[in-house]
Amino acid sequence: MERPSRFNNPFDYEPHPLCNLAADEVVRFVTSQPQLNADAQRGKMFGVLVVEADADANGQGRLAYLAAYSGLLAGRNDWDFFVPSVFDAQQPDGHFKTMERQISAINAEIAHCDEARAADLKQQRKRMSEELQLWLFRQYRMLNARGETKDMVDIWRDYHTSPKLQQRFPLPPGGSGDCCAPKLLQCAYQHHWQPVAMAEFWMGESPRGEIRHHGHYYPACRGKCLPILTFMLQGLEVEKEGPASASAADVQVVYEDAAVLVVDKPSGMLSVPGRIDAPSVQQLLAARYGEVFMPHRLDMDTSGLLVVARNVDAYKQLQSQFYARTIYKRYMALLDGYLPVGRRGTISLPMRPDPLDRPRQVVDYVHGKQAVTDYEVLSNDAGRTLVSLIPHTGRTHQLRVHCAHPDGLGLPIVGDPLYGRKARRLCLHAAELAFTHPVTGERMKFLKDL
Repeated sequence: MERPSRFNNPFDYEPHPLCNLAADEVVRFVTSQPQLNADAQRGKMFGVLVVEADADANGQGRLAYLAAYSGLLAGRNDWDFFVPSVFDAQQPDGHFKTMERQISAINAEIAHCDEARAADLKQQRKRMSEELQLWLFRQYRMLNARGETKDMVDIWRDYHTSPKLQQRFPLPPGGSGDCCAPKLLQCAYQHHWQPVAMAEFWMGESPRGEIRHHGHYYPACRGKCLPILTFMLQGLEVEKEGPASASAADVQVVYEDAAVLVVDKPSGMLSVPGRIDAPSVQQLLAARYGEVFMPHRLDMDTSGLLVVARNVDAYKQLQSQFYARTIYKRYMALLDGYLPVGRRGTISLPMRPDPLDRPRQVVDYVHGKQAVTDYEVLSNDAGRTLVSLIPHTGRTHQLRVHCAHPDGLGLPIVGDPLYGRKARRLCLHAAELAFTHPVTGERMKFLKDL
């Protein structure tokens, strides 16, 4: 089997066949161990790293793989077959557990003392907890491919250079360094093995709020792992993250007049300039028509109809229609799985961003914002289902989450790298758009099938 020429980007990848083989072996091992399997079936992320070891005179070595799990598995972090933790904080007589017990003792004392004493104890508890977290992250001394070492605190502060952000988040989130990817790379570097390819996959049930499907591969989390892996991957040739190149020719103009444009945006193109260096609909249209304004946006991976304003007055008028929810939008989505034709209904799942893994969204029945979608199943074939989706709210990733979440349709959209399986493209298309023309007052309707 051919080896990859570059190491895959952990945040944007399709698993290499070598990783598929390794993952299959990990699943067989876990399912053969009743104690491990019972915990895994409740939901756990696993990872594999294919490495090259013992290179010969021609620079070719034997291939092997390493396996890891995020956090603890069945309450332990030291199971044979898997790589060890970067730092073992679970030793009963170690500093971390000793201090944890002291903090727990303060909690017990707070519950049985007067108000003034409780206030002093709470301050003591806060100070001890902060000192313990700082000590813990200083023990995570991460390696990179250049042989450099840096602890988690310095990695975090060097990545997040904004003083305001550092003041708000002086330390990494809890659990940083215990995800699969950092553990796998750390072990490889410690043994002087060359990383070849890596993948992370989910076993078991999905968490209540997040969307995780058994057997699906997922990118590394950004909140915890992006700063760490940015350091640890230095010295490796890594595939770049981002969309394929696009040009003005890829943006098809469906309608134009002096006030508005309606365009068919391709999948993989930004609507407006963003954090990545890639062309956007706004930039490409501006080069053709002069300054344009964007009252309407689609996710980068979503294709379909988009209305663009050619002057400020048209922009404000269209924007007011979006706020009033008088603009009609209907999407077509191809789902990865089977639903019966004719099924229809309304999905209402409140959503919010996952602060530790942006841009991923989660369902949160307590703190989430209302998100409502009407759906109808149109057809199915070969294990895939075509649905029509009409959103009544405009939450980020609303349709993707409502399709994939178990309390929604329970089937991810084909090609969804965050909530399903990565493929050539996300099969979500803005097929129908209707709005009132900002100048003439005429109701305009456009249709562009997937």
